[in-house]
This record gives sequence, C-alpha cells and structure tokens, in this order.
Amino acid sequence: MQPSYSAPSDDTPAERRAAVVYNPVKTDVARLSAGVIAAAAAAGWGETLWFETSVADPGQRVTRRALRHGVDLVLVAGGDGTVRAVAESLRGEEVPLGVLPVGTGNLLARNLQLPLNSLEDAIDIAFTGDTRAIDLGVASVTYPDERIDDHVFLVMAGLGLDAQMIATTRPDLKKQVGWLAYVDAGMRALPKAEPFRIRYNLGTRSEHQAQVSTILIANCGLLPGNIQFLPDALIDDGILDIAVLQPKGFLGWLKIWRRVTWQNGVLRRSAVGRRIIEFTEEDNERSMTTLLGTDIRIVPEKPQEFELDGDEFGLVKSVFLRADAGALLVRVPTRRPVTTG
Repeated sequence: MQPSYSAPSDDTPAERRAAVVYNPVKTDVARLSAGVIAAAAAAGWGETLWFETSVADPGQRVTRRALRHGVDLVLVAGGDGTVRAVAESLRGEEVPLGVLPVGTGNLLARNLQLPLNSLEDAIDIAFTGDTRAIDLGVASVTYPDERIDDHVFLVMAGLGLDAQMIATTRPDLKKQVGWLAYVDAGMRALPKAEPFRIRYNLGTRSEHQAQVSTILIANCGLLPGNIQFLPDALIDDGILDIAVLQPKGFLGWLKIWRRVTWQNGVLRRSAVGRRIIEFTEEDNERSMTTLLGTDIRIVPEKPQEFELDGDEFGLVKSVFLRADAGALLVRVPTRRPVTTG
C-alpha cells in the first residue's frame, strides 16, 4: 500500500490528517485499513497516509516522511521494536502517537492501559482519546569500536543477562507462544550466566562499583503477564527506575521472582501487605536493589550484551541513559469524569 497525499485548496480549512506506520510482518493490513478508514471518517478526518516499514527502515525514516506531510497524528501498528522506532522520530514533536498493539509484548500499550485484544478499540482511542505527554528514555551507547549511537526506549533497557535472554529468544517459538518464548530463553541463558563487575554513577554523584547478573533501567514498570516489576516506576515523572540484580545462585533468583510476583503483584494492594513488605525488604534487597535517578552511566569491566524494549543491540562498552521528560505525546483512553451519588 503506497502513501497518498493531496494538498488542500487555499480557500478551505485544512483537514486533519493521520499517517499509519505499520510493520507488514506483524499486521493484518486489510483489517487495519478497514478500521482506520472507518474511524477517520467518523472523526471527520481527511484521507490517511500509509507507510510500510522494512528491514532497512524499521520506522524512523518513514515517520519523518509522514511529519514532512504535516500530519496531525501518527498511528503505529507493529511490535515493540516498531513502536520504539516511530517514537524515536516523534521525540520532541507536537504530533501525538497512537499505539495499535499487534506485537508480542506490547510493552508500551500495557503501561498505557490500552486495549490489547481489540484493534478497533485501539484505533478509536488513537482518533478520539486524550493526549498525554510521557517520558522517553534515551541511551547513548558506546560500542567496543568506540562508535557512539543514541537510541530511545519507552519501557526498559537491560545490560547483562536480560539482554542475553533477548538475544537467544527463538523467533519460531515467539511466533507460536508470544512473550512466553522469553521464559524459554531465560531458562537456557541462566545456567551459562556469569556475574560481572560494573562501575556506575547516578547524575553527579560519586562512582560506585557492583557485581551484577543484570541491571535494568526502566521508564515504566509493567511487563507481560501483568508482572509489576517496578511498581513505583511512573512513565511521566522524569525519573528512571533502576534495578540492580545480584542473586546468589538459584535461591537468589527465586527471591527476585517472589518479590516481583507476590510482593509487587499481591501484597502492595493492601495496607497489611505493604507492612509485610517493610519487614521483609532487607532480605530481598540483597538480591535486588532499586535506585532512582534522572540519568545513569554504566561501564562494565568487559563488553556486555545490551537491549532496549526487547531489541538486542549487541555488545557495548558503556552506556549513558537519561530520562527525556515529556518528550513524547501519546493517545490514551479518555478519562471518565468522577461522579458522586
């Protein structure tokens, strides 16, 4: 499907116009097209522009092309990698992003509480929902050959075991069982994982050292399976939430699993549960330490695997990550007014 565009005449008000950036591998294009055409017509918008991603261009360049056409909204249909690529080009722009979750993890959609099982509802929110400013994570990555690249992330960056797991995920299994394929990759990566030393500093604070299995830097904290990995991480607070994982053997990993599933997912919902967490926090902190900062620099003792929102970026020599507050506009479900009886 080729993008189409007709310039409005000078004597008529300009119609609002949307662009759709879609991954043809992930998307049912016929269903997507029908839904967008219907929603645009119902909202009184003009003809939609269509842009297909490719291996050579996962979304950045076609999004910039859409912006040059002066569109008022960019919809993205694809997996987390496509959403991240489109967001990279919308960073700092006044054009909002409408997320149509058709991928495996749909990490941003989960954290924005967008519908995951109804494409039509997600399209409707893109055209009629509220616009919200959220943070972007920005990673400046230094590779072993001293090349430095900047990338954005929407949900989470990972250095170490987490990235190794992403790199070893089987594409065929991912197609069959979705995000559960990461569990399989984790079980295969875990026995081979070796802790490594890092130097890190938060903002202008002094440098620290640690031996870790992985370090995760989060813009928001909800993972597939509704796992509240970092429940205090907010997507619009201008802060990065950092988890330093230092488990000692299999028991250490069980402690971390208990924390993110039982404590974060169940106990935090009640006052009594939160009191229980306070009494047991010290023991859990030995396996998983959480930090906060607007930026963090991490230098591993030797190059480690690195990932952003589930995309592998290979071995890196160092990374500098920062929060870009309010850098992306997104469409979210309309807030319902609170009524009192």
